Amino acid sequence: MKLALIGAGQRGRVYADYAFDHNRAEIAYLVEPDKDRREAAVKKYNIPAENIFDDPKDFYKLGKVCDAVIIATMDRQHYEHTMPALELGYDILLEKPISPNLEECLAIRDLALKNKCKVVVCHVLRYTGFWSSVKKIIKSEELGRVIDIQHNENIGNFHIAHSFVRGNWRNSEETSSLIMQKSCHDMDLLTWIVDSKVKKVSSFGDLEYFNSKNAPEGSADRCVNCHVKNCRFDARKAYLPIAGNWPATVLSVDQSEEALMKAIEEGPYGRCVFHCDNNVCDHQVAIFEFENGVHASFNLSGFTNRMCRTIKVMCENGEIRGDDELNEIEVTRFTSNSLEAPYVKKYNPDMQEGFHGGGDTGLIEQFLDMLENDNIEALSAIDRSIESHIMALAAEKSRVEGRTIDISEMRGGR
Repeated sequence: MKLALIGAGQRGRVYADYAFDHNRAEIAYLVEPDKDRREAAVKKYNIPAENIFDDPKDFYKLGKVCDAVIIATMDRQHYEHTMPALELGYDILLEKPISPNLEECLAIRDLALKNKCKVVVCHVLRYTGFWSSVKKIIKSEELGRVIDIQHNENIGNFHIAHSFVRGNWRNSEETSSLIMQKSCHDMDLLTWIVDSKVKKVSSFGDLEYFNSKNAPEGSADRCVNCHVKNCRFDARKAYLPIAGNWPATVLSVDQSEEALMKAIEEGPYGRCVFHCDNNVCDHQVAIFEFENGVHASFNLSGFTNRMCRTIKVMCENGEIRGDDELNEIEVTRFTSNSLEAPYVKKYNPDMQEGFHGGGDTGLIEQFLDMLENDNIEALSAIDRSIESHIMALAAEKSRVEGRTIDISEMRGGR
């Protein structure tokens, strides 16, 4: 099996590395404009010079020359990089979000269906042991119907500073809103767990902390020029001690101290978090009403120390509590009075190797299996994944416009 990798950044390499390392596929073609990333990928996959490109347009001029493509470019590039692939009849593994634009999302979906192309969106959490176990417990109806859900995405303070203040997803005009980029995963989980589409949403959020009004006295535009002592956001503290690990690996292919310091001195990740060009929220809440009557509250925050998702599902006859970082699920059945000991069952679901609790591995394995077997249907096929994007776009619309959004506005009869 031959694959083309379009975008050899960290996410694209996760999927391509797995396919290559497990002898599931040959990475036969590469499209990557960044010289260092391109050279690292070529060395890893032994790609011949004639199969290496800077621009997807040049690759697509070849026609259909392999079995499928992995598209892991930036959010606002997905449409222009995906549509030509679909025109050629390629099956696609597409990094989320599909697009920050609803019309583009729908156009990609419609062309995929028209040309009978398989487009799998990288909603990796559906493929984890943890979240599939939560889904299985709910589907069993051992606790009755779901009534209400509380769901939290805890971004982690250093993570929001890295990705959404200094990094690639700091500015919604260039990429996506925070709730779309970071939490279309969570929108997807909610609609999957509830097994219903959303009817209404209200959302609130702001950029409260990571702005110039909170800059300490004596701060500078870059950490290397700053006179503030003991700042936890000092880029040298954030990246040098974790060389070879994410997120230091984002700064430079070369993980030597010299290379990282050069990136800190010259690149975007050495900027002061209070003096960046970021505009996305650093916290947001949303309340969803689903068509089947279930309600869910969602809290997205960068003001946490842990990076994890926690959930409480409140059902007719009991509740489910879960923490995906600890890989713990607790099921409790309601009692008749406060003295009666409740029935409690705890689960520690099986986990696969890899990031996102094994979700990355589960996703790429199913994608490759699906390419080999037409009878396999992807958990995150594009026609399912569209719903999460509608939810995220509606939540951001509600936040910006200060009103409850009826989802029929977004669907437009579709």
